[in-house]
Amino acid sequence: MPFIASVSKIDLPYKTAQQEAKEQARLMFAENFPQVDRLIHAFDNTEIITRNFCEPMSYYKVPNTFEERNDEYLKMALTWSVKAIEDCIAQANIDKKDITDILFVSTTGLATPSMDALIINQMRLNPHINRMPIFGLGCGGGVSGMAKANALAKANPDAVVLLVAVELCSLTLLRSDYSKSNFIGSSLFSDGIAACIVMGDHHTNNTEVKYHASSSKLYYDSLEVMGWDFKDTGFKVLFSKDIPTFINEHVREDIDKFLATQGLGLNDIKNFIFHPGGKKVLDAYTDALGVEGDFLQKTREVMNNYGNMSSVTVLYVLEKFMNEGFEDGYGLMLAMGPGFSSEMVLLDMKN
Repeated sequence: MPFIASVSKIDLPYKTAQQEAKEQARLMFAENFPQVDRLIHAFDNTEIITRNFCEPMSYYKVPNTFEERNDEYLKMALTWSVKAIEDCIAQANIDKKDITDILFVSTTGLATPSMDALIINQMRLNPHINRMPIFGLGCGGGVSGMAKANALAKANPDAVVLLVAVELCSLTLLRSDYSKSNFIGSSLFSDGIAACIVMGDHHTNNTEVKYHASSSKLYYDSLEVMGWDFKDTGFKVLFSKDIPTFINEHVREDIDKFLATQGLGLNDIKNFIFHPGGKKVLDAYTDALGVEGDFLQKTREVMNNYGNMSSVTVLYVLEKFMNEGFEDGYGLMLAMGPGFSSEMVLLDMKN
């Protein structure tokens, strides 16, 4: 089966304390959002300590247009993607010319030619690389991208697949949007960039983290639960307060059904590599799964130290498992995304 050769993440230069972000939001919303004093405690309830930002706080104080923010997305996404890829290539001990496929996952900026083309051009990668840009999967994009990367490597045992995920959520913040969703979003979302290399069976396995299976599910009649509403001013965030309830009602059954197709049960999972949507989402996972101990410790630590980086976050959690250690056994990657949808990847992990 395909295996994960390396994972890299970016610690952005403008990591910001949650309390500083809180005061910035209070100033930004106070004049036009009467609920600001009642809801400002949302920043404290997230359990986020620091947030990963691609710009200093001063950037978000100045009005700007959608065009200006998207131009900044293009510049930042390219710069930090190249850095993450170079780190990932070095860890995997391969040459950049070995890469056969590139998947680029993002939901927070627009590019045509797509960002993978910009990366290939900038890094002078093989011009014949198979390209797959993926847009619109939101928080589920990291796990879905991992599943697709492994599908490519499974189909071609000689494949060296590069997965890159970039989410610069802070650049989507609309200063003129005084909705509750935008306010709550300003307490959670941050920026992240990660890269991963997946290899086919014909390559030497220098890790023991192998792909086993994947699952994707779209829930009917739930399109309004999470997503973007595209306006002249940019990306307006939409998400429902019912997300934790949705998770409580569906996630255990979905996990059980997926694992049963592989002859496994929840007690066979030793490493839970979950996307941390927020404290309430993690609490919903804990309540729904009933696993003993702090099985989401690494997930929670990533959320505490980085915030919710949409699709990228789960790859930061994976990087943490691979660098800090994991239990022998199976690992389950899971994220929920717009649609409403769930994405799962089952890994076989051995030290």
